Amino acid sequence: MAEKPKKIHRFQIGLNVVVQIGLLIFLALMVNYLGFEHYRRWDFSRDQKYALSDKTKRMLDSLKGKLRITVFFSPNTPITNDVQSLLTEYQYAAKGKIDVEHIDPERSFSRAKELFDKYKVVTDESMLVLDYEGRNKTVKASEMAEVDQSGMAMGEGPRVTAFKGEQAISSAIIDLTEGKKNIIGYVLGHKEPPIAEARPNPMTMERAPASPISVLKTFIENENIKLQELNLFNVDTIPAEMKTIMIVGPQYDFSDREMQLLRDFWNKQGRILLLLDPSAKSPKLDAFLAELGVRVNDDRLMAMVRTGIEEIARVRDVIGRFLPESPITKRLADVRAPFVGGTCSLTLESQRVQGGGVQLQPLVQAEKGYWGEVDYNSDDPAKLQFEQNRDHAAPLTIAASIEKGGSGDERVRVNSSRMVLVSNALFVQDNVLTQDQQALDFVSGCINWLMSREQMIGIAPKVPKTLTFSLDQTALRNLRWIVLVLMPLVPALIGSAVWWKRRA
Repeated sequence: MAEKPKKIHRFQIGLNVVVQIGLLIFLALMVNYLGFEHYRRWDFSRDQKYALSDKTKRMLDSLKGKLRITVFFSPNTPITNDVQSLLTEYQYAAKGKIDVEHIDPERSFSRAKELFDKYKVVTDESMLVLDYEGRNKTVKASEMAEVDQSGMAMGEGPRVTAFKGEQAISSAIIDLTEGKKNIIGYVLGHKEPPIAEARPNPMTMERAPASPISVLKTFIENENIKLQELNLFNVDTIPAEMKTIMIVGPQYDFSDREMQLLRDFWNKQGRILLLLDPSAKSPKLDAFLAELGVRVNDDRLMAMVRTGIEEIARVRDVIGRFLPESPITKRLADVRAPFVGGTCSLTLESQRVQGGGVQLQPLVQAEKGYWGEVDYNSDDPAKLQFEQNRDHAAPLTIAASIEKGGSGDERVRVNSSRMVLVSNALFVQDNVLTQDQQALDFVSGCINWLMSREQMIGIAPKVPKTLTFSLDQTALRNLRWIVLVLMPLVPALIGSAVWWKRRA
């Protein structure tokens, strides 16, 4: 007898299909949600052109309100794609605090005119307009890139040699969020490096030499800071708007009157960045530092390094190691920095003294292998050797922070006097700055700590530099052999081997 066919439960089958479709839709929604809300971005470009610096990320984290960026770029601007990619990184790092609107002035004429009238824009150049809490600032395309137009006479287009969009945009954001510029007094009158650009000679029209610290000046002023010359001979007191002053490499000692001005400034919660030149004799300035518990030693840091298999040379340039205990240097703890020229050691009489007293903390120490040579002026190589009972042994402090009346807890902010002391003033000059800009990051961290802007301390955007290399005669000869002989020889040998195999 034939079996009775099973009843098909159509409702059950339909319900299963509906549930499966619902699960698939739910899974698709969850995957998309996780992809939009929890994702990471990586920059795999050769020079990490779009990767934001630590300082920019910290600055974006501190934004309190909404920032609106309007992009007025035409498609034929050489850096249009670079700016769009960079702004995407800003939006990602700001976590919803930045809105970006792209407007092509040639296609969206009415919208562009509306915003031009709103922001009082009077230029046709491609630009960004940043709007934050009713304040706005423009960033022009020329400020975000260095462009070589020398090839336009030959029919070639402009060539971007350096893209510095992050420096320009971050500087504008800092200006908007802080409002009024911070003024730092740059002390002159003791043969310090000038900061003002000298005017051309009216007779010969020759351009005067640039300031030896022009790179540092530009780097600092990009953080909403203005360096203003200050000659203590010409003032009765340090102006109230100068909460911080810089003293860079004085060649002469300060007078009694100037020292009194410095003491008064220090006692009124003043902030001082002091870079010493060890070759200059400044007993009055040294005595002031001794009152704060820091002794400037009359020595020079040296080390014996191996330059060959059996060759050993004495070096006076010092490789400094940033210490992680201070908020100034904790983000530079894995970085080494050269301090070229003469460097002496500092002795801290006490460290982290609590109870409202003076707190001393080392910031930079010399790498292992250095010693503080007391007889540094001797021409006798035998005397330029470390002697335990005469010279200064490691650890050797190069830079230190001094705080009077502060709190040992970084989370507690109180009014205090602050100073950063470095026993080398050459490391910030243009001709010795390294391409990795450790010196700039260190000085920037010092200034932001002095100004109580700890949120601004970090690794800053790199200063763009053109990559160059030079070849000596030996290298040129080797390159000539590679190009004229080796490169043609390789395919010839491969072709000969293939021909011989086929012939066989």
